[in-house]
Amino acid sequence: MKETLSTKKKVNKEFLPRIIGFFCNWCTSAGADLAGISRLQYPASIVPIRVMCSSSVDTVHILKSFFGGADAVLIGGCHPGDCHYQEGNYHARRRFAVVNKVFEEFGLDAKRIRLSWISASEGQKFADVIREYTDEIQKSGPNSVKEEVFL
Repeated sequence: MKETLSTKKKVNKEFLPRIIGFFCNWCTSAGADLAGISRLQYPASIVPIRVMCSSSVDTVHILKSFFGGADAVLIGGCHPGDCHYQEGNYHARRRFAVVNKVFEEFGLDAKRIRLSWISASEGQKFADVIREYTDEIQKSGPNSVKEEVFL
């Protein structure tokens, strides 16, 4: 059966992306907990991975998640200046800039990786970021690299 433009739109509406989330233990994970306790609604697209600090997320973890089939990767950490480990989020921000350059060099869509600062008291912001990022990735469609790697 030949895919038409209307069937592609239908597929995108039904497509729920799989987003790997690396979340700081002290801020973003606590913000996620607050969103849950507050019964805030957000899509079930996120696969959360709790890390001690956003700076502990290595470039290899991001690339392995993406090339392993995730449609996107979200890194959540403490706001700059509020890191439990003093400067961890500054290290994460530098590493994120490097990953963006790697994505550019490979010709990949840099929108598929994102860094957000979400504190423990920002449950609503957590839900908003997940909702907004899921919508953005839904519009982009599935990770095309996944199809190339696995086919």
